[in-house]
Amino acid sequence: MIKTILVPATGSASDSVVFGSALAVARPFSAHLEFLHVRTDAASMAVTMSSEGGGSVMVGGLVERLDEEADLREKRARALFDRFCAGEGLAIADAPPGQAAPTAQWTQLVGAEAFWLTEHGRAADLIVIGRSTDGDGVAPETIETALLGSGRPVLIPPMAGMTALPETIVIAWKATREAAHAVTAALPILQLAKEIRILTVAEEGDLSSEEGTQLMTNLRWGGLRVSAERLQPDEHSPADTLVHAAAASRALLVMGGYGHNRLREWIFGGFTRHVLQTAAEVPALIVH
Repeated sequence: MIKTILVPATGSASDSVVFGSALAVARPFSAHLEFLHVRTDAASMAVTMSSEGGGSVMVGGLVERLDEEADLREKRARALFDRFCAGEGLAIADAPPGQAAPTAQWTQLVGAEAFWLTEHGRAADLIVIGRSTDGDGVAPETIETALLGSGRPVLIPPMAGMTALPETIVIAWKATREAAHAVTAALPILQLAKEIRILTVAEEGDLSSEEGTQLMTNLRWGGLRVSAERLQPDEHSPADTLVHAAAASRALLVMGGYGHNRLREWIFGGFTRHVLQTAAEVPALIVH
């Protein structure tokens, strides 16, 4: 069951799309949405920037400028939050209200966004983070930190957002504990799907051609409509093959990492390039 969802509120233009996507996930579960805005610690950042610049930057003036920028981002983020909640009729609550409907909460902290997103993310059932475009929104490095450090599933919606969860889910399967963890974390969403496709990609050295068969059988015992398929890699990489298959099915892609080095290779190499940038229509649920 998904009952708490953490959503970064950055004050950027992409916030509205991310907010709407998070609500699309929250609705079937009557989940609580915590919108987290992290304000830059201007003094600490100014000292760091001054040190990196060899002390040539006047810290006092820099602090003032960074504080002004932080004020603007904070005001934009709060205005977007207030407008979104009012438009969607979301009740504001900081404790369970006992109603069967999504609720919202505003949380504001000072410091490093990656740190606080990870800290609060550990206590949430799900984190919803938007794609960064032209420096707008949450930085890819922050997404990586939250994914690796929180231990929670991270959902990255498509650029256009989601008004509802996709009816088809593609599970990028590999016989590892990380992939199994991803399936477990996605179970509440899998139970809502009309179609689940377990996809494996043939790789050099694979010993089995039926990697997804056992998972398919077990999920079917849970009453889910599941199929399993083994794909041949396209001209790029296994990650590309899976992304293209998910895009063709208009599906949510569920996948896990395979250790820190392999995770960065799949997620923050080819996967980021296609899911976070070029494959903007593919929503992804990633678990490490």
